[in-house]
Amino acid sequence: MKKTKVLFASSEVEPFAKTGGLADVAASLPKALCGLGHDVRVIMPKYKNIPMQYVEKMEKIGEIGIYVSWRQQYCGILKLEMDKVTYYFIDNEYYFGRDGYYGYFDEAERFAFFCKALLEILPVIDFKPDIIHCNDWQTGVVSLFLNAWYRNSDFYRDIKTVFTIHNLKYQGVFPKEVLGEVLGVSWEYFHADGIEFFDKVNYLKAGLVYSNIITTVSKTYAEEIKSDFFGENLNNVLNKRSNDLYGILNGIDMERNDPAVDDRIFANYSKDNLEGKLTNKQMLQKSLGLQERIDIPLIGLISRLVDQKGFDLIDCVMDEILKMDIQFVLLGAGEYRYEQMFKYYQEKYPGKISVNLKYDALLSQRIYAGADMFLMPSLFEPCGLSQMFSLRYGTIPIVRETGGLKDTIAPYNDITHEGNGFTFSRYNAHDMLYAIKEAVHFYYHRATWTHLMKKGMSIDFSWEKSAKEYLDVYKKLVAN
Repeated sequence: MKKTKVLFASSEVEPFAKTGGLADVAASLPKALCGLGHDVRVIMPKYKNIPMQYVEKMEKIGEIGIYVSWRQQYCGILKLEMDKVTYYFIDNEYYFGRDGYYGYFDEAERFAFFCKALLEILPVIDFKPDIIHCNDWQTGVVSLFLNAWYRNSDFYRDIKTVFTIHNLKYQGVFPKEVLGEVLGVSWEYFHADGIEFFDKVNYLKAGLVYSNIITTVSKTYAEEIKSDFFGENLNNVLNKRSNDLYGILNGIDMERNDPAVDDRIFANYSKDNLEGKLTNKQMLQKSLGLQERIDIPLIGLISRLVDQKGFDLIDCVMDEILKMDIQFVLLGAGEYRYEQMFKYYQEKYPGKISVNLKYDALLSQRIYAGADMFLMPSLFEPCGLSQMFSLRYGTIPIVRETGGLKDTIAPYNDITHEGNGFTFSRYNAHDMLYAIKEAVHFYYHRATWTHLMKKGMSIDFSWEKSAKEYLDVYKKLVAN
């Protein structure tokens, strides 16, 4: 089989920069594809916040000037080899020498520069990919640039593009002046079938319109986004391109997330010896100031505190949840009103709920290992990785049937013993409460619960299956 050459473009990659699931995917999918014998290299911006231990190992391999519309900007090219994957970093102090990764006034320009740079450096690094695999709005204009400027050049003529939607809600929408001032492309692209979106410029839409193939991160989400409710005003575009739209479920790194060897948790355990799971629960309770009781169910929740994640449902019935004989651990930050809500309940029910308003990678691992149940009542969830992590650690998910949650969690059936979690389908607080009560009920049936834990820990969520599905998509393009 011919080696496929892929440049994987992402605005964040773990362990260099991370705000969400995209960084996990950009770390593990290329690794899995390289493991299957293909040449997959990753490219991202060189942010100021990349940990020093990685920056010190980067080697500068060149520099060029990049035109952002009429302005010429410096572009340094750095390279790092790690875990058999080659990473390239686009260096420009003005655009990326800032704290954090996103949220600046000139986002349109920063990421237009990144998209242009990743195309322009290819001859310099002597790598001609068969496919450029773009991810989310920050890389949305790569395909537009390819079409606008590079198609007549021998080097670029055969390069194809794949665009993956990780979350359709975030689109990169900017004033239409960006077209000439920043992108430097002609107005012929500014129309309903192009980059125009309610008289503005939409980077994600550019990715949907001009890329050869579109993928998203679960089969159910690929169907959902063609509807008005989930389509975020782009469902017409997605319906038009439905023959080129594929849903491929994300995987997780099964080796790094293995409770038998994970050094981030309090005690190791496996499906054949679950004792350590109890130790994790006790130590988690102790470290967070909860009552140290191993006999009651501990519900974990790790999330950004935003509407999408179902916090309005939790708000409706939180009193009823906390009046049950349970404990609750929250980790995450986000909207002020939800942060205040959780603070209020922490004061009202001392020793029963631990609220941690931050992002903490170590604590999140300890919650996966120490909780009994994991709550994800999302309004929509393109893929979701938390339900996979929690099953891997023997923690049973309670989820709403949407997107990737529907594709990975089947409701437990007491008669056939099928299923691996507890689910509800309507976006309704009392339906969620019923699913939580059902989970708590079965928690006390120890044989049933042990069966669920072992079953969850046995599921293979590794990247290999998904990587092969991506390869099938790549092959369709390279063959044409």
